[in-house]
Parts: sequence; structure tokens; C-alpha cells
Amino acid sequence: PQAARMKLKHNINPVLLQFINFIVLVYSLVTYIPWYILSGSKQAIAKAKQVKARPVNNKPGGAYRSVNSLHCLASVLYPGCDTLDKVFKYAKTKYKDKKLLGTREILKEEDEIQPSGKVFKKVILGKYTWLSYEDVYIKAVNFGNGLAVLGQQPKTNIAIFCETRAEWMIAAQACFMCNYQLVTLYATLGGPAIVHGLNETEVTTIITSKELMQTKLKEIVSQVPLLRHIITVDGKPTTWSEFPKGVIVHTMASVQAMGAKADTGNKQPSRPVPSDIAVIMYTSGSTGIPKGVMISHCNIIAGITGMAERIPNLGEKDIYIGYLPLAHVLELSAELVCLSHGCRIGYSSPQTLADQSSKIKKGSKGDVTMLKPTLMAAVPEIMDRIYKNVMNKVNEMTSFQRNLFILAYNYKMEQISKGYTTPLCDSLIFRKVRMLLGGKIRVLLCGGAPLSAATQRFMNICFCCPVGQGYGLTESAGAGTITEVWDYTTGRVGAPLVCCEIKLMNWEEGGYYNTDKPYPRGEILIGGQNVTVGYYKNEARTRKDFTVDENGQRWLHTGDIGEFHHDGCLKIIVLSSSTDRKKDLVKLQAGEYVSLGKVEAALKNLPLVDNICAYASSFHSYVIGFVVPNQKELAELARKKGFKGTWEEICNSPEMEKEVLKVLAEAAMAANLEKFEIPVKIRLSPDPWTPETGLVTDAFKLKRKELTAFYQTDIDRMYGKNVK
Repeated sequence: PQAARMKLKHNINPVLLQFINFIVLVYSLVTYIPWYILSGSKQAIAKAKQVKARPVNNKPGGAYRSVNSLHCLASVLYPGCDTLDKVFKYAKTKYKDKKLLGTREILKEEDEIQPSGKVFKKVILGKYTWLSYEDVYIKAVNFGNGLAVLGQQPKTNIAIFCETRAEWMIAAQACFMCNYQLVTLYATLGGPAIVHGLNETEVTTIITSKELMQTKLKEIVSQVPLLRHIITVDGKPTTWSEFPKGVIVHTMASVQAMGAKADTGNKQPSRPVPSDIAVIMYTSGSTGIPKGVMISHCNIIAGITGMAERIPNLGEKDIYIGYLPLAHVLELSAELVCLSHGCRIGYSSPQTLADQSSKIKKGSKGDVTMLKPTLMAAVPEIMDRIYKNVMNKVNEMTSFQRNLFILAYNYKMEQISKGYTTPLCDSLIFRKVRMLLGGKIRVLLCGGAPLSAATQRFMNICFCCPVGQGYGLTESAGAGTITEVWDYTTGRVGAPLVCCEIKLMNWEEGGYYNTDKPYPRGEILIGGQNVTVGYYKNEARTRKDFTVDENGQRWLHTGDIGEFHHDGCLKIIVLSSSTDRKKDLVKLQAGEYVSLGKVEAALKNLPLVDNICAYASSFHSYVIGFVVPNQKELAELARKKGFKGTWEEICNSPEMEKEVLKVLAEAAMAANLEKFEIPVKIRLSPDPWTPETGLVTDAFKLKRKELTAFYQTDIDRMYGKNVK
């Protein structure tokens, strides 16, 4: 039934359709036997049906482990390599002259004036130039020694606030070698959040880029009193007169030159031990203040050991495209997996990824076309964008082309659900679409937020590759579950990785029990070496989210609700109401967290608003809201705008919805809400919410579950779904 709902609609004459179906049936029968014998798909179908994880005991709430690590959880990639510096040294020795990090040089930059008068920066980029494992190792050693010359001590913090690029990874490896604790901050964070992270970690040095220094850092550097050194990774910045006294700007090259000259002969460098902190990763917090997650060397190594096991035949032939923020645990883990297995990493950005990307000059090539990657990680928002672009192109085709595409799409969907492949369709119909990502992708890794079944199927069909959906948190070093490549089911996140175990804990308030039939349900707890040390300078929150059992096993209480299927795969129960997800926090499609209570608190005191309920879904990239307007204020606003009608007509008017949205947006910006936290669409409710309506409690607290059910039609409308 789900596959039927995901099929595309065609307008082919029924008689002709019968004939086409007959031809397809004959083709399928003729090709089935040789395909079955030669393709190895027999094994793939068998693997897809296998049980992938089992509970370690028969008690309700018993932990599930991968069948490949039932008796012992995996924790190291290579024997003896129990810290990240040892992992890199092992890889450098093994893959010495092989290419590791690639960057495209900028040949030309130009401003393109749009019809609207806006100016867009466009670039023409050259080929990828590569640094070998040996090159990267030497650069990292020199940079680490150079930082020591600047006074950086082992086990002290150093911040990186920079876009995803080769220098980010070089700086990180330098810190891992010298046992400096790397503080990572998203390049997209707002000023107050950056100031909080830098001051809480008491860093004296920050590694950044010229652009970020001259935009984000310039405004806040005076609020970071301990800052002494700013290191720019991309050459000398233009002089900056507003510098506070005592802050020195260096280039990465000059620090590496200091390190190369430094006499380290007598000094034994302080190498890390497995329990030492490698990264303090700042992640979104429900109050808007980011929390620093302390991730040790052994946490990261356990996590990447688990992830690597889910990518078959990972090795020197693979090329990974890196464009997501390296300050995100998904990207950092994926790149460390590649670095430790001899893969190449080519750097990119969302603005230069494809030929059609915003910064690529028309007629020149995007990064995927040049690099032709075999591995790629993506967040659902990017996959959804590709899906919409392709579907728009399909709708612009001639009737014959469109129907041919749709028939092939629906045929392949049926074949995939049976575990079969479609080589003819792949080469004749989907080759062009596949070229959008370079044409060589063999595994797409998806994380950060749930992926809709329709988009997952689209990627399977058009890009002719499996989509590995993952579930993990910064607090679990990014590791939790990933679907296996031959598992083509949708809506699930796979079995626990070999490095960890997962159990479900009863959550009585929400009515989820690990004794539920047919599937045990409950709050997801992750245990294993990948479970992190806790939150930086936040003991109370650490005690709340992390526990240690009688065997010394560390557990993370995720606050998410899930269920285990009979084959040991986990499904996240993504419910509409965030209170049903146990916390007042919803992760948007692009991975940002929104605190619904924070949004409501910023807007409910407006004269125009009597009550407000914010709503967000992990399958969408924006927030919506239901508003009970103040009758007097809204009537006055309607009069000013020249709108006449009854109270119901005013509330049901799209024009008045837009006017109220403007007022909300102004108030949201004044309250310093982030752009993604501001409601994009609203429903004005003509009726107040009272305890009698069942939409609020006796204390007038919002009942999110009931409000969601009550406004379901409006939710569908605001998220652009077809409403009957």
C-alpha cells in the first residue's frame, strides 16, 4: 500500500498500458533467470530478509545488539590504534603517497547582476588538486608544533570556527596529535551563541577563515576577553583597525612555518590516551544556548568503527564528497571513516555542489561533476531539493518522455520492493538523473533528521544506489544505527551498529512500553564506548541525560521514542507533537533544533495574540503556528487594511493571515529568534481554547497532541499537502 501511494501518476491510454505491461512481463521473465544466476542478487535478497539484531536476553527492555557483535561490542578499527593520532599514523603508513584531501582552485570570481537588481557572486573553478596522506601528516605535525610555539598546552581548549575545507581536517589532526581539545562551532551560529561557546571553553586561540573573521568574528571579538590569537586558514586578511589590543592575527602557513623551525628534538610531545577529550562539539540547545558535548578519542574511534562496518568494500577506490559542516558529528565521523580506510575526500560546499548550484557560473562545472564521488552524506533537506528539481524537470517534458519516465519509475519501484535490480532502466532512463551527482555514487548516507519514504524511494530509483539512513546524536558520537545497503525498506533507521547496543525504556506518561505488541516501544537508550563523556561545565544536565549501569556500561537517554521490528531494525516514531517526543524540542529537516516553547514565549505576549501554539515537523524545514488572535486588536488591524467581514471571515482570510505573520516576524526578530524558528505560515482560530474544548489543560497549558489532531487539515494545508 505504501509503494502504491508513492507511485507517480501517468495519463496513458488503458489499452496501450495493457500492451506495455505485457511487454514488461515478457522482458522480466526472459531476463529473470540469467540475472538471478549472474548478479549475486540471490545473496542480497537473502541478506535483506535476515535478522539484523537480537536482544541479548529475553527480558522486556533487554538491549538489542547487531548479530555481528552479540557477544562483544566493537571498539577499535585497528589493533593498538586506540587514539585518533594513532589511527592517522596507521593510515599514513599504509596509504603514504595516495591522495587524501582535494580542493578546487578558484580560476575566476565575478559578480552577476540579476533582473531584480541583486548581485550574485559566481565562480569558475578548476580541477581538484590533491594532498597525499604524507602531505597532510607533515602539515598537521608542523601546525601542531606551531601552536605549541604560540603557547598552546596539552589538554587545553582551542576553537575552530570555519567552513568545511581541507585546512579544517589538517587543524583537527594537529590537535588530535598534540592532545589539544578541539572546540567546534557551526559557522552558521548567531553571535551570542559563538560568544557563549568561546567564553565557556576559555579559548585563547581560534582557527577561522578570512570571510568569517571579517563578518561574524569582527562583531564579537571584543566580547571574548581571553582571546589572544586568530589564525586564518586561507592567507593574510586585509588589515583590520578595529582589533582589540593584544589580539594577533596569524595565517595557518605562518604557524606551520613556526612549527617546522621549532626544535622539538628534546621535548617529548604529549600524546593523548583513549579517555582524553578530542572534541568539545557545540550543539543546539532547547534554550537557544548551545551545549558543549565532550567527545573522547575512544568515543570517536568506537563510533567510526561501527559506521565503517555498514559500508561494504570501503577502501582506496572510494571518493567521498565533503560539503556538510565539519562542526556536525555526521560529517566529521564520515570523513574520519574515509581517512582511516584510504579513501579520497574532495571538498565542496552547498553553493558549488552541482552544475546548477547558486555560485557556479552557468556553463561551468559543479563539484560532483568534476569529482565523480562514490560516497556522499546528505541531510534530508538537500535530498528533498534534488527530488523537487528532478520532478519539476519531469513535468516540463513532452507527454511521451514524461510517461516513459513514469512507467520506468513505477516499474523499478516494484522491482526494488521485491529485491530485484533493473539494469536496462538504469542505463536508458535514469542515467541522466544519476549524472546530477556525478554518476558514480554507490552509497548515499542520510542523517541529521528523518527522510520521507517518497524521497528515499526516489533516491533509490533515480540514483540507482542504496540510501543508508542513520540515527545517532552528538552525545553518542554520531553512532547509533544505520540501515544495511541491501535493506530497501523505508521509514526505518536500521539495526544497532556493532559498537553499541540499544534498549527501549518504558515511558508511561506517553503510553509507550517495551512490552507493547507487535513491537516493543519506548524511549531509546544507547549504550557503548561511543557514548560520550557528557556536557562541558554542565554536571546537572550530564547526570540527567547519561547513566551508568551495574556493569559499568554508559547509557545515553535520547528522549526520542522508537520501536524494534522483528528483524532487529529500529523505527523512530516521529510524532506530530513534540511533547510526545518527550521533550519540547523538534529537529527540523535540515538538522536545526527548534524549541516550540521558546517560539511561543517570544510571541504570546503580543497584544494581537491571545494564545499561540507553534508546530514543527522533522519532515519539513520550517515552523508553522496556530494563533488565537485578540478580537479587538485583529478587528482594528483588519479595519486599517480595509478588510471587511465577519469575525470568522477575518480569521479565515489568507490576506489577514499574512498581515498577522508580519507582526509575528517583527516580534520574533526583536526577541532574537533564529530565522528557522520564526513561523512561516499560521492558522488564525476564531474560537478561543478553553479547558472545555479539550485543547488546553485546566491550568491553560497547551495540549499539543489534541491541538495537532484538531488542526490536522490546516497542518496539511500549511505544509503543502493535498487536502481533500
